[in-house]
Amino acid sequence: MKPGDIIENLEVIDIADEGKAVCKNEGVVIFIDKAVPGDIVNVKIRKKHKSFFEGSVHAIVKPSKERTTPVCEHFGTCGGCKWQHFSYAMQLRFKQKQVEDAMTRIGKLESPNILPIIGSAEQTFYRNKLDYSFADRKWLTREEMNVDMPAYEPGLGFHIPGKFDKVLDINQCYLQADPSNAIRLSVRKYCVENEMPFMNIRKREGMMRGLIIRNTTIGGLMVIVMVYQDEEGKLNGLLEHLKNNFPQITSLLYVINNKANDTIHDQEIHCYHGKEYIEEQMENLTFRIGPKSFFQTNGKQALVLYQVAREFAELKGDEVVYDLYTGTGTIANFVAHQAKKVVGIEYVKEAIDDANVNSAINKVDNTVFYAGDKIGRAHV
Repeated sequence: MKPGDIIENLEVIDIADEGKAVCKNEGVVIFIDKAVPGDIVNVKIRKKHKSFFEGSVHAIVKPSKERTTPVCEHFGTCGGCKWQHFSYAMQLRFKQKQVEDAMTRIGKLESPNILPIIGSAEQTFYRNKLDYSFADRKWLTREEMNVDMPAYEPGLGFHIPGKFDKVLDINQCYLQADPSNAIRLSVRKYCVENEMPFMNIRKREGMMRGLIIRNTTIGGLMVIVMVYQDEEGKLNGLLEHLKNNFPQITSLLYVINNKANDTIHDQEIHCYHGKEYIEEQMENLTFRIGPKSFFQTNGKQALVLYQVAREFAELKGDEVVYDLYTGTGTIANFVAHQAKKVVGIEYVKEAIDDANVNSAINKVDNTVFYAGDKIGRAHV
């Protein structure tokens, strides 16, 4: 085999890391994209490595019974949701297999007792946080390159895998419930119409840099607008536009970030409208989530996770529980009533501030939280 060859009638036999499908030709492994175990495909060889090849699906000869039609128009180009083309039941089976392989083949554990995955009740619109990036030149798909359209058009969406400076303009994303899509599209339209230049990260030029949208199951909606610089005071107009057109927003924030990277943990966050946080509820507990706080991205499934963790712990009431990477103290507060004391440890100080508030508003008095780095320094 060599790059350019087309190998016919290969059966896809497995899924590897990062969603790559696996087939073999004369005992040699070939990794391909967008294929499903059970597919019979013709494969075009793209790249040769020492012990394997990379290829692409040239034609599907016979589709797998597990193959489904991806719901998202951006599937295959966007870096997320790489398993949309096969059933959720099969996704769970192969995720379970990857965990078992990690335990036995890599971890060298003998016959680990791994229970079946508890699947999510929702497969679309389940995320409570999405981070979008601006780019002065959006990524063009093959279809767009074949039609008459502007060579350079700004984009607001997700990064192309492996390309920090390339952004795919997103029309509709099925990860987060409305008004998430409407907010993103409205921001893009407003910025274009008002000549607010999108970021060129390589040249470190432009104004609009990022958009973060967070929501909760009880109606909290946080929008964070990130700019590289506020050109001619135009940021205020955008924030006012969001405030007036999306009354659902309960926390409207902005940050001016002129660093080389997009992280905001070391940046000052400004509140333009509403509260500086949103709230989530689990069982009889309320959790406050700030702009820098970590919270499980699937809120409903997080509740299932915490319930299982609490069940597995089999707490009797006389234990000291350590919750490492506690975030906003969700698990710590969740199990506090079944323990003598809970100690939560987290790197981000702002998250620890929220954790302490969460204990206070839930009248939990047997938790203590520390913010510290990996070399052991900590402070309450």
